[in-house]
Amino acid sequence: MNQAANLPDSYDRLAAEYAERIYGELAHKPFDRQWLDRFANKVRGLGPVCDMGCGPGQVARYLRDRGAAALGVDLSPGMVQIARQLNPDIEFQVGNMLALEAADNAWAGIAAFYSIIHIPRHQVVEALQELKRVLRPGGLLLLTFHLGQEDVHVEELWGYPVSLDFAFFQRQEMEGYLQTAGFALMESVERPPYPDVEYQSHRAYILAQKPGK
Repeated sequence: MNQAANLPDSYDRLAAEYAERIYGELAHKPFDRQWLDRFANKVRGLGPVCDMGCGPGQVARYLRDRGAAALGVDLSPGMVQIARQLNPDIEFQVGNMLALEAADNAWAGIAAFYSIIHIPRHQVVEALQELKRVLRPGGLLLLTFHLGQEDVHVEELWGYPVSLDFAFFQRQEMEGYLQTAGFALMESVERPPYPDVEYQSHRAYILAQKPGK
């Protein structure tokens, strides 16, 4: 199956249900809020900040409410439509993190919450290099992902037919990809899942920086 074609179609089908289930989840995730607060403090006033793989836009909303010039990008037109409805004061656009329309050095920061999980391993460095391209020198990348080594294919989610592939990564593995892509690592941590709030996987959070000023 062509994952590049199936991914937006699958999330288009899920968009309304996904927003219903996920849009308010940060209220139940203090660790995530702490990291986003720190990220917002670092990028506030420095330029546009992208919520990459934004879904219904909950991360962009959180960052905008804390003074960051947030915008959102998602591969799914259905997700982008819902994000615009929920957040009419924030710009959202359809885009592919492997080939972004943004200019070189356009953004001060990128928060990529669980979007790298849809990139096949052999393309992860390519995707990270594209994120680095659109970041300004000194720009920050906050990257989150599920911990593991497996690749998971899903053909049903919440009762909807889908065709989705999820890649789980080891923290050290992703650190290596980031360094290969030219990022400088700043901080890297793991956390266990929140019971009854989210998919029960351990997660990693990495803050990296594009070199330069």
